[in-house]
Amino acid sequence: MGNLQAPLPEGFISLPVVDFSLSREEISRAILDAGKDIGFFQVINHGVPEQVRRDMEAVCEEFFAMPAADRESFHSDDNLKPNRFFTGSTYKNSGAKFWFDCLRLSSTFPIGDSKKDWPEKPEKLREVFERFAVHTRGMGEELLRLLSEGMGLQPDYFEGDLGSGNMNLTLNQYPPCGDPEGVGLPPHCDRNLLSLLIPSTVPGLQFSYKGSWFTVETMPNAYIVNFGLPLQVVTNGMLKSIEHRVVTNPKESRRSVGVFITPTWDCLISPAEEFLSKESPPIYHAVTYREFYDMHGVVKDGLSSVLTISHKTAI
Repeated sequence: MGNLQAPLPEGFISLPVVDFSLSREEISRAILDAGKDIGFFQVINHGVPEQVRRDMEAVCEEFFAMPAADRESFHSDDNLKPNRFFTGSTYKNSGAKFWFDCLRLSSTFPIGDSKKDWPEKPEKLREVFERFAVHTRGMGEELLRLLSEGMGLQPDYFEGDLGSGNMNLTLNQYPPCGDPEGVGLPPHCDRNLLSLLIPSTVPGLQFSYKGSWFTVETMPNAYIVNFGLPLQVVTNGMLKSIEHRVVTNPKESRRSVGVFITPTWDCLISPAEEFLSKESPPIYHAVTYREFYDMHGVVKDGLSSVLTISHKTAI
């Protein structure tokens, strides 16, 4: 499993580490190696100021501690609404119970007036969110440049339509759950290009590898990064976007904060010419990101399988 370390407690595993203090070539190689294997890694020495992260975590805690009426004023079950507060009860899948609350926000980038559509409470939410999103997205854009260099592409390869859609930001809370059938977040692959996560100190994030689920052991002050399905499709399967989920804790609440880099709605998601050859024909159909996004919302048995082209030998 690439440079994954040996399991810690049983069922726990530490992800590959990308250290921004190393040389550019070493960082590029580490990102590419992790991407080819599992598409998950941790980033340390990333340059995002610790105070920016601490402020974000504090506002996240303050938001979920507000009176329910203040949060509910921003509540919506409309999945197409870009800015909303919702709960796992809006997910319907095989009768499973999803145990989480989420504040999801969207913005252009640079953010500009987009933040006027964000909640007014807590008082510093808009200011803190914007500062955090700018720093975190900047780190994500540098990761994409380094990945491009590692694959022998121009550094700005993902700076066009593939990476310039609206930026999404989520605050997730998973309350304690004593129900053994309760699930924090169901198994899924991300539909954005790149996910950048400040994880909870309470374990719960898991990923699937070779038929088994592993709980991620996080490093202090690290970001967890994973590749979304568009990266798997664009690279014709060279990079991996793997299934992950969140399990609940019976005694402790856990919170996480995520920033997501997405393509534009009209961007064509298809295997790029740079990854195709006679020996490596396209294995995915081409769809616009809007079509891709809509398909992701209804397919329950693996979106990549729906997009996969069947290459049959002619008789």
